[in-house]
Amino acid sequence: MSSLLKNIIRFALFILIQVYILHKIPSLHRFITPYLYFLYILWLPFRMSRFSLMGIAFLFGLTLDLFLHTPGLHAAPCVLIAYIRPFLINILISQEGADQNYASPSIVSMGWAPYATYAVVLTLLHNGYLIFLEWMDTGSFLFFLGKVTATTGVSLLLILVTELLVFRKEKFRTNTA
Repeated sequence: MSSLLKNIIRFALFILIQVYILHKIPSLHRFITPYLYFLYILWLPFRMSRFSLMGIAFLFGLTLDLFLHTPGLHAAPCVLIAYIRPFLINILISQEGADQNYASPSIVSMGWAPYATYAVVLTLLHNGYLIFLEWMDTGSFLFFLGKVTATTGVSLLLILVTELLVFRKEKFRTNTA
């Protein structure tokens, strides 16, 4: 299956899972909102340009916003993590490392510790910015901190479960020239 077709299918699946499953879950607590959709952006290939990443992230977030009737609320954090993602990858792996030998970020291509750092930082940024945009209505700083912490914890748990359940075949490319 081509990379383009695989990413189109992932795009649709992550939107459908977020809208029709995770968004329909009754509130566990006022602090907990499960988000998994942004994992799509984390799984995009290494070799995408920052402009392409941001464009796809904007389209992805805007598509989710259309389904959830929240204009721009999800598009903004998606663009933020798409912008930060290349910087973070360059910090976490060496220039002659996994980005040259593998197609996309994963536990196999990056290793457990760098991938966990990658997922935690981008999840915290995404959820922090998303909840900040929501928080501007309420204004309670303790509510903001509690919701960022709880939502990030649940999102990281969902990412871990997804990474363990979904097998992504990562082929080692021997000819990187």
